[in-house]
Amino acid sequence: MKVLVVYDSVSPSKVTATVAKNIAEVLKEKGIEVDSFFVADADKAAVKNYDCLLVGAPTMAFRATRAIMQFLNDLPTAELSGKLAAAFDTQVKSRFSGNAAKGIEGKLKSLGFKLVSTPLIAYVDGKMGENEWHLKEGEPEKTKAWAQMLAQALTK
Repeated sequence: MKVLVVYDSVSPSKVTATVAKNIAEVLKEKGIEVDSFFVADADKAAVKNYDCLLVGAPTMAFRATRAIMQFLNDLPTAELSGKLAAAFDTQVKSRFSGNAAKGIEGKLKSLGFKLVSTPLIAYVDGKMGENEWHLKEGEPEKTKAWAQMLAQALTK
């Protein structure tokens, strides 16, 4: 099983990158081959060489970042039908924050991916003016538990 993790991370504290790193570490611990790339460094053509694609982004203005959605829009769809996928996002816990994972999941489905898990939503805390964000208490553990569940689903 080969998994590709592609993520965007926009804050100086790189919270979504940390979530992606934690997911990749757990999957590797479970014996899964994982490559993880910041969205600008990810090779769209190489996605076909993986069994599963994990895509994550912070929720920005109620949706996934433009860079992640552009990455997904540019994927060569003919080679992806039936491949496995899952989504994750980081967001402020608020009824007004939106949900990047929902948009990512919709795009993955429209590309023919088979979703193997409900999305991971990792909540962040911080001060907008200071632009210093961090995962809320308990979120790193929740992220690792999600990755362990994902590893089980991928190795069945």
